[in-house]
Amino acid sequence: MKPVIDAGEPDTVRPLAPQEFEQIRQLAYSTFGLDLKSGKEELVSARLRRLVLNGGYRCFDEYYRSIVADKTGAGLAAMIDALATNHTAFLREPDHFVFLRDRVLPRLAHRDLIEIWSAACSTGEEVWTLAMVVRDALPSARLRINGSDISQKALAFAQRAVFPLDRCQGLPAAWLARYFEPEGRPAHAHRVSPALRALAAFRSVNLVKSFSWGRQFPVIFCRNVMIYFDRPTQEQVIRHLADCLEPGGYLFVGHAESLTRVSHSLEYVQPAVYRKPQRKEGPWNKSS
Repeated sequence: MKPVIDAGEPDTVRPLAPQEFEQIRQLAYSTFGLDLKSGKEELVSARLRRLVLNGGYRCFDEYYRSIVADKTGAGLAAMIDALATNHTAFLREPDHFVFLRDRVLPRLAHRDLIEIWSAACSTGEEVWTLAMVVRDALPSARLRINGSDISQKALAFAQRAVFPLDRCQGLPAAWLARYFEPEGRPAHAHRVSPALRALAAFRSVNLVKSFSWGRQFPVIFCRNVMIYFDRPTQEQVIRHLADCLEPGGYLFVGHAESLTRVSHSLEYVQPAVYRKPQRKEGPWNKSS
């Protein structure tokens, strides 16, 4: 392991060369589907430079070779954390949660367990929003929200469930009072309450690789991640998600992620909401 360079030392890393960008681009695409098109050189250089510098490498080629040679996968995981975009927010694209509350949850109320998957959950705001929406709508329901992401750093933040005050702006006052606890005196953050945290579980999932939950979900949220994939990868991810969706179940994607040009087996419901064709007899028809 090369020594960490002190932050005060000069940056001696050579600029990212075209062939080095291509190496990293291909590695990012093959491992987690990120489509780094031409023009992203500055972004890649900016996000990876600190890893190159702290690793003691003189250039991006040395850094790339170290990742390929690293059998532990730690270097690749760090690269994924650096390149992955983890922008999210509570109640993002709020019409989805209105649809879930008004159109979907009433048809799940009879179930012994309501289980929802938040794929590409990033730092967890979507997981906790889903938990609060369902708990408000169905206070006595048994509930499990499964959050997954490829970024270990994002998952650690999501599991910690402590959010700075500025990231909680816009949350209903009733939610802050019921589902959060102040962190610090005076409060500098809000921590998700233990009762709500008990409803969620997190695991690492790479959406472009084969994976299995061993069960299917009535609701999957996978929003604002497929915009980073090319069309073949999008189709592959949608196939994986559809396999994990029970017949009659709903898939929510980001509003910037229309599936119009993507081959898939799902039925269009409304913008950014799709449904897996349901059987004539099944759990969805019990409350129809």
